[in-house]
Amino acid sequence: MLNYLAVTLPTGTGAEARLMALQFALRMNDKARTRVSHGVLRSLRLGAAAHGWDELLRAGWLLPLPHRGRALEVQLLDTALLTQHPARPDRLRAADWALRAACCSRARLGPLPLLVTLCLEAHSTPGEDNGTADSELLARECGVSPSGLALTLDHLTTKHALRSWHTGPMPEDLCWTLAESVRDE
Repeated sequence: MLNYLAVTLPTGTGAEARLMALQFALRMNDKARTRVSHGVLRSLRLGAAAHGWDELLRAGWLLPLPHRGRALEVQLLDTALLTQHPARPDRLRAADWALRAACCSRARLGPLPLLVTLCLEAHSTPGEDNGTADSELLARECGVSPSGLALTLDHLTTKHALRSWHTGPMPEDLCWTLAESVRDE
């Protein structure tokens, strides 16, 4: 889903909007409607997420539904999302995993470092702390330039959310060692 959103969301869509879009897409029902509690947004440290919300509205990616209680309810307008697999129960588990992966760090991280942490977790082999991926793919999934990704990785290393990172044998390869992991939980 991270790769799908990287392709379909407008270039320059911020990390806050991408984190919201990921939760909306993974939690949607068979009518492309979704309900996300304000608690999920607080867990992602997005608060009211006004900026991300505005970005998704301007992009024509969703429409708000009448407000009921402690959740945001939206209609997703990207009909191709309905063709994405796996089935809803698996997507709901993935939404929960994505929430835990983004929030597992003890460091107080903003939306971009949280999104980068989530992408690194998603591209790591289950049960291992080390991972490798194409740096341009990771940058596109996070909505940043490769140099912006490198700065964020340095920040994550300083905050001890990432043990280390470096380029691989091929310059486009990015290698990392995670500090914490939720893959096995």
